[in-house]
Amino acid sequence: MSSSEDNVALRRTVDAPADTVFAILADPTTHQAIDGTGWVREPLNGTSIAGVGQIFRMAMYFDNPNEDDNHYEVANRVTAFDPPRAIAWQTGQGADDANLEFGGWFWRYDLEPVADDRTTVTLTYDWSAVPQAIREQISFPPFELSHLDNSLRHLAELAVARRAVP
Repeated sequence: MSSSEDNVALRRTVDAPADTVFAILADPTTHQAIDGTGWVREPLNGTSIAGVGQIFRMAMYFDNPNEDDNHYEVANRVTAFDPPRAIAWQTGQGADDANLEFGGWFWRYDLEPVADDRTTVTLTYDWSAVPQAIREQISFPPFELSHLDNSLRHLAELAVARRAVP
């Protein structure tokens, strides 16, 4: 694990080819299974990630006793798409894709083939562009670092299972 004041990165080697791992990451229907926080729910627009600038929406849930409705949605804008090496997105909100506001954090997965059937995956969560006003309301990262490790473990399990399917 590496971390700084504004980001954290974890690495794990997965027993699956980079193409398999990338395909899982580019499919929002798998994100709930990958998620280490338990916040991510189903995709709201059901399309695979295909390129930079694409918006994909996810239903979310955060158990907050101070809120009446703990369900919300996020709009993710793809900022890196380099199959099978890198995929990233920044998270925001807004009623329509033309009017989104982003909080200043992003998720990035870098994949490095180690062999034909092994890939090192680096998961980075970066909040370096979060404005001070948001930092005063939310502590960053807004989850335990173990959630990132859980995400990489879940990704590895999915990739191995997918690789095993004939």
